[in-house]
Amino acid sequence: MSDRAEKPAALRRGVNSGEIISYGLIIGAIVLACQIAMQPLMQRAPVEVAIRLAPTSPLVLRRAAESELAADRVENAAVLSREALARSPFDVRALRVLGLAEARAGREDQADEMLTLAGNWSLRDDPAHAWLVERRLRRGDYASSFAHADTLVRRRQDVQPQVFGLFTAAGAADAKRALPVIARLLSARPPWRGAYLNSLNTTAEGIQLAANLAVMLEAGRSPLTSEELQNLYWTLSSKRQWQALSVIRERMNRPPPGVAVTNGGWSDTEAPAPFQWRLYQKAGIVAEIAADDLRPANSALRVNYDGYATGPVAEQLTSLSPGVYRISAAVRTETGDPAARLAWVLRCVDGSESFASIPAGVSGVVSDAWTTMSGQLVVPDNCPAQWLRLETRADDRRVPTIAWFDQVSISPAA
Repeated sequence: MSDRAEKPAALRRGVNSGEIISYGLIIGAIVLACQIAMQPLMQRAPVEVAIRLAPTSPLVLRRAAESELAADRVENAAVLSREALARSPFDVRALRVLGLAEARAGREDQADEMLTLAGNWSLRDDPAHAWLVERRLRRGDYASSFAHADTLVRRRQDVQPQVFGLFTAAGAADAKRALPVIARLLSARPPWRGAYLNSLNTTAEGIQLAANLAVMLEAGRSPLTSEELQNLYWTLSSKRQWQALSVIRERMNRPPPGVAVTNGGWSDTEAPAPFQWRLYQKAGIVAEIAADDLRPANSALRVNYDGYATGPVAEQLTSLSPGVYRISAAVRTETGDPAARLAWVLRCVDGSESFASIPAGVSGVVSDAWTTMSGQLVVPDNCPAQWLRLETRADDRRVPTIAWFDQVSISPAA
C-alpha cells in the first residue's frame, strides 16, 4: 500500500492534526460563550422569553412553575415543577413549589412530605419553613412548628415580630405544652433570645410569660444572665408588680431572698439590679467601690461628700416583712463626721416619706479605724418592698466628709 493511501483523509486535503484541535477548541469556546450568555437570560428574562430560549432548562422550568403558582394556576405549577425535578432532582425550590401546589390542591399529606424534605435540604428556604410552621401548629406539634420558626427567625429579623407573637400567643393559650418547647429553644441561646425576652416586657401577658420562662430556664443549662434577669426585675418594678417580683426572686433564689441586703460587702458584681447597689454621682457627692486602704484585698464603699449637696449616695431594693429590724455597718472615717452628714434610710416603694433614718456613723467617734454602727428600724404594714438608701444630711456650709462603709446588713431585731 502506498504512503499516500496510509495518510488520513484530512492530511490528504492538506489539514494537519493541530488545525483540527484548534478548530475544535474554537467551536467549544463559541458554545461555552453561548451558554454563558444564556444564563442571565434564563435567570432574569421574563418567563415567557426564557421558556422559548431554553424550554428544557431545569432553572427555566422552575421559574415557570413559580410564576404559575403565584398566578394560582396550581396544576400548571405542579406539572412544570415535576419536569424541573426530572431534570434536576435536588432542586429545593422546585420541590417546594411542587409541595405548595399539592397543598393548594388539598393534598396536604403529600405536601407535608415534600416540604419537610425541602426544609431539610435547605435551611434557607423560607416559604417551605413558613408553611411547615403553620401546618405543624395546626396539628398541635409545637416542637416541630417552633423548630421551623427558629430556622426562620435566625436568618430574618424582619419576621421577628410575627414569630415572637406566635410564641407568646401559644405560650399564653397552651402554657403546659408550649412553654417547655419555647424554653428549650431559648436554652440553646439562639441569636434572637435577647430580642424575644425584651419583646415580652411590653404587655402584662408577656411579662407573665417572661416570669414563667425565667423559672424554667433557671432549672436548665442556660439560665437567664444577670443582665436578662435584671431587665425582668426592672420591668416588674416599673409596673409596680412588687408581689410578683418577690415571688420570682424567691423561686429563682437570685439573689437569695433570705439576705435582706444584697452585696453588703461590696464585692458581688453579679447580683441583678434593683437588688444591687446603684451608686449616684453629682457635684459634691462622689461614691465609688474601691480597695480598702487598710485591707487592700477587701472592697468597700468610699464616699466623698462636700457636706452641702443633697441627694442619695447609694441605694438598692429590699423586701422586708412588717416587723422590727436592726441595721448595722462597718464604717471608717478619713475626715469629717459621717454620723452627722450621712444616714441609712428606708423608704416604702409607694413613694411615701422615709419611715427609718439611722446615722451612718457612731456619734462622737471619728477614727480612721473600722468601727460598727447600728440602729433599730420598724417596717410598717402595707409596705411590700423598700428602698434602702445611704443619703446625705446637708449643712448650711461645705464641710467635707470622707468615709468608708462595709458589711452592711439588716436582720430581725429579736
